[in-house]
Amino acid sequence: MRAVMFDGKRVEVVDDLEVRDPGPGEVLVAISAAGLCHSDLSVVDGTIPFPVPVVLGHEGAGVVEAVGVGVTHVEPGDHVALSTLANCGACAECDRGRPTMCRQAIGRPGRPFRRGEQAVFQFASNSAFAERTVVKAVQVVRIPKDIPLPSAALIGCGVLTGVGAVLNRARVDRGDRVVVIGAGGIGLNVIQGARIAGALRIVAVDANPAKEAVARQFGATDFLTSVEGVRDLLPTGADHAFECVGRVELIRAAVDLLDRHGQAVLLGVPAATAEASFLVSSMYLDKSILGCRYGSSRPQRDIALYAELYRAGRLMLDELVTQTYPVEEFERAAADAEAGKVARGVLTF
Repeated sequence: MRAVMFDGKRVEVVDDLEVRDPGPGEVLVAISAAGLCHSDLSVVDGTIPFPVPVVLGHEGAGVVEAVGVGVTHVEPGDHVALSTLANCGACAECDRGRPTMCRQAIGRPGRPFRRGEQAVFQFASNSAFAERTVVKAVQVVRIPKDIPLPSAALIGCGVLTGVGAVLNRARVDRGDRVVVIGAGGIGLNVIQGARIAGALRIVAVDANPAKEAVARQFGATDFLTSVEGVRDLLPTGADHAFECVGRVELIRAAVDLLDRHGQAVLLGVPAATAEASFLVSSMYLDKSILGCRYGSSRPQRDIALYAELYRAGRLMLDELVTQTYPVEEFERAAADAEAGKVARGVLTF
């Protein structure tokens, strides 16, 4: 089968990958579409260290092909969106409703693929850039069949992370003032999450002025090409500032833009060794800096919720799919993503 594989030096679209059958508590999914997220590119450029060889991709949707023993919530033929959260479901964190903190779901890459005699790693417990992948049952969420699969694919990362950061982590409230730094795939979902939450003012900041139209389409009330102008719009500062780029100077800017009792939420991913600074004295006005993993999401609940919000016309998915690419055109899709030409490129099989 076809897949996008990284061997530590180069990315290659191969056609001779094999995947094992699903074991107990697992599901085999035929991938129809998969979004290209910057996290995939961050593996390639070394920002996110990961063992190789590895099949990339982690934002996918498709059709259930087979289920392992004990799986009852989906069956062959179901349309599903995938999450990257292979949590155990039985630890204290899972029991508290915090599956993103499950230690079984972090740093335990499996190798369900083979290429010849070589075992191949799975990225983010998912590897959606393959015609078929095997995942834990907890990662598979059934969705209505009237949702286009290229749109549904984006729920599993960009929407869960961006909208989830607003609703689950920051808990943006009606009338709040929000700044979103970076209007890419994650930033646009933060913007629409803030709109859904009822924020009064949503200031999008992106160095690319061409992103203004789409940022406003998703719910931004204002658009700037630099953080320097935010104080002109919000003289006392923001209630919430989301950094969606992953640059330490923008993390500092997010903190500096807060009003009293404000929250800076970090979603961008800088290098693993990156350090950021802030004025300690400024924090005593009840300000907070919040890390956020995967939108603090509960995928079985949240993916189903976002699917229904989409069907009700309140959550935008189709508009995120700027361009679709056959999987063989991965290099072109990656180049467009790096150049900021697309909100989200989607690979199709």
